[in-house]
Amino acid sequence: MEKSDYSYRIHQEMLDSFDEELELEIDDDRLDGSPESDEKKAARQRYFKELLRLQGELVKLQDWVVEKKLKVLVIFEGRDSAGKGGAIKRIMQRLNPRVCRTVALPAPNERERTQWYFQRYITHLPAGGEIVLFDRSWYNRAGVEKVMGFCTDDQYEQFFEDVPEFENMIIRSGIILVKYWFSITDDEQHLRFMMRINDPLKQWKLSPMDLQSRARWEMYTKAKEHMLEKTHTNTSPWWIIDGNDKKKARINCIAHLLTQIPYQEVEHAHVELPERVHNPDYIRGPIPPEMYVPNVFDQA
Repeated sequence: MEKSDYSYRIHQEMLDSFDEELELEIDDDRLDGSPESDEKKAARQRYFKELLRLQGELVKLQDWVVEKKLKVLVIFEGRDSAGKGGAIKRIMQRLNPRVCRTVALPAPNERERTQWYFQRYITHLPAGGEIVLFDRSWYNRAGVEKVMGFCTDDQYEQFFEDVPEFENMIIRSGIILVKYWFSITDDEQHLRFMMRINDPLKQWKLSPMDLQSRARWEMYTKAKEHMLEKTHTNTSPWWIIDGNDKKKARINCIAHLLTQIPYQEVEHAHVELPERVHNPDYIRGPIPPEMYVPNVFDQA
């Protein structure tokens, strides 16, 4: 292969990696038909540059977590459409899914409803060398369960008695616990819900429960304030992310997360690609043409 062809292919591979983030941004902005000014283009470039830098630091953090067998648990809570999922995607984007994984549990089943409330979360806690991101958590009881009447008043009050000690137990076991609340305004949530209603690719994100959350905005606000008052402790504090600007929220969240876990860059042994072994007796067998997936796209 010519050196120029090889360099070109490497360049294309790097561009493809960068395009992963661009595809997500296009998905975010699909229904925004407004022209992009030079100022907006420059801001987008700054965002991409900073995000890639922070993702590079996340890779270093991941290596440190594996090297030191750290156990990291990050909780993402907040109103529906506040940007939790987008932040989680950007954190996960460049990381090894065997090291960093997301937990997004469905509503408890009949059996789980008879268990100790925290029981179904315990099996998902991180082991040594793992980072676990909870897309919603046991704080469902302090929010949706309270507002929608899915728990009794006694269960609700008992939760606030139990959760500080439960989290202290987690921390004493060696788990690094970080809790984020993504906050958006009433108007911003209304806008995002309307975007989802009119976007066929995102309508699945709107559940009947989400629609009820719009109708009960003030009830959720009171529940959130009570939750923060009861569960913001010195050992397990809440960190508030201003989610009205999605890009700023992601950058701020990742930058802050990196400060919560002291880490160093792990030195790796130099990797040498072994020579390809050629067997003169090997003859590649033919593959029937009908086994190939039809080519429906040609990229210029």
